[in-house]
Amino acid sequence: MTNDEHFMQEALKEAQIAYSKGEVPVGAVITWKDEIIARGHNQRETLQHVFAHAEMLAIDEAVKVIGSWRLDECTLYVTLEPCAMCAGAMIQSRVKKLIYGAKEPKSGVHGSIVNLFDQPFNHSIEIISGVLAEESSQLLKTFFKSLRNTK
Repeated sequence: MTNDEHFMQEALKEAQIAYSKGEVPVGAVITWKDEIIARGHNQRETLQHVFAHAEMLAIDEAVKVIGSWRLDECTLYVTLEPCAMCAGAMIQSRVKKLIYGAKEPKSGVHGSIVNLFDQPFNHSIEIISGVLAEESSQLLKTFFKSLRNTK
């Protein structure tokens, strides 16, 4: 197992926590010097807050740990291709590297809808996609299938 797979497994654990709360199962971890410094999972329903995406919560925790809004030595692992809001937060916080699992055809901005990361912002992020994509995708499919079955 590679480091990227190991950290994505940790993000998947966060996604499982979201699932257990009835939240869309997306999880994230942020590493600094090959150590996890922040974790997050979707909590929009729990917190009733539009910003409570896994990535946003992990970024908020990481800046507190680092003591700076600049996460330029950090890698963010997330189980699902980011939305525009989360991508913007990654760019603004200067995340060095983004590694994600499954594509998000409805709102993903690393090529699914648009590639926001290719725009000429003042910061660019190294991106690797598809790490444990099948596991991430299957968790989401199972969640939405169970939602449909309960309605």
